[in-house]
Amino acid sequence: MHPVVKLVAQRLALGLILLLAVSALIFLGVEALPGDTAQAILGQQATATALANLREKMQLGDPAVVRYFRWLGGILHGDLGTALSNGQDIATSIGQRLGNTMFLAFWAAIIAVPLAIILGLIAARYVGRWPDKLISAVTLTTISLPEFVLGYLLIFFLAVKWQLLPSAALMSSSASLGEQLYAIALPVLVLVLVVLAHMMRMTRAAILNVMQSAYIETAELKGLSPMAVIARHALPNAIAPVVNVVMLNLAYLVVGVVVVEVVFVYPGMGQYLVDHVTKRDLPVVQASGLIFAAVYIGLNILADVVSILANPRLRHPK
Repeated sequence: MHPVVKLVAQRLALGLILLLAVSALIFLGVEALPGDTAQAILGQQATATALANLREKMQLGDPAVVRYFRWLGGILHGDLGTALSNGQDIATSIGQRLGNTMFLAFWAAIIAVPLAIILGLIAARYVGRWPDKLISAVTLTTISLPEFVLGYLLIFFLAVKWQLLPSAALMSSSASLGEQLYAIALPVLVLVLVVLAHMMRMTRAAILNVMQSAYIETAELKGLSPMAVIARHALPNAIAPVVNVVMLNLAYLVVGVVVVEVVFVYPGMGQYLVDHVTKRDLPVVQASGLIFAAVYIGLNILADVVSILANPRLRHPK
C-alpha cells in the first residue's frame, strides 16, 4: 500500500474511533445533568401518573447502555430522534440550521483566509518594522476581546450609532444573495476579526522559520526581490503549518459560532442548541453536540490529509 494511502486510512480510522468516543461522552454528559427530564418537560404541576407515562414513552427506565446503543443505532440509520419540546424531527431542523451556519462560516472564511495569508506575508516581509508591529498589534487586540464584547461594540457603533448595518442577522429564504450578505455582515465581521489573528501569526511564524534556510539565501543572492523570495520559495515550503491552522480556524467558524449566533439572533446551529438547552431538550442537545464534534473532527482530518499531501517528508516518511 502506498504510504500516502496508508496514512490517510489511518487518519480516517482514528477519526471514526474518536467520533465514537465523543458520542459516548456526549451521551454520558447529558445523562449526568441534574434534574428529571420528564419533570422539566411537563412542569412542576404534572401528576405522578403523567410523569410515569412520559418516562415510559421516552424509555427512561431502560439502562443507560441500552439507551445509548439505541440512540447510536438511530444515528447510523440517519434518525437523530424527535425534539421533546415541539415534536419536530431533529434531522430536518438541524439540516436547515446547519445550512445557515455553514453559509455564515463560508463567507467569513472567504474573507479571513486570504486576508490572513496576505497580512502574514506583509508582516514577514517587514519583520520588526512598523507594518509588522501595526498588523500584530491590531490582530492581538481583536483576538484578546471575547466574541460577545466585540459583537456588542460593533452593534453599538455600526448598527446603533452610525446605522450602517443591521443589528440582528435575520435571514429570509426569499431574500436575494445581496440582502442575505447585508443581513449577516456584522456576525461575519466578528468572526473574521476573531480568527484572523491565529492564521496571520502562524503564516508569519512559518515563513520566518523557512527564511532561515540555505536555499532562501541562494534565492536572495540571485537578486530576487524580498517579496518574490517569500512568495516563490518560502510560502510553498511553509504551507503545511499554515494549512493546519487554517483548518482549525475553519472548524472554529462552524463549531464556535454559538456565542456569535446568540448575540446577533442568527438562526443557526448555535442558536438552535442554546434554545433547546434552556428547554432541557436532551435529544436535541445530544444530536447538536454530535454534529459539532463530527464537523470539528472531519476538518482536522482534512487538515492532516492536506498536510501529508503538501509535505514531501510526510508523503515519503522513510
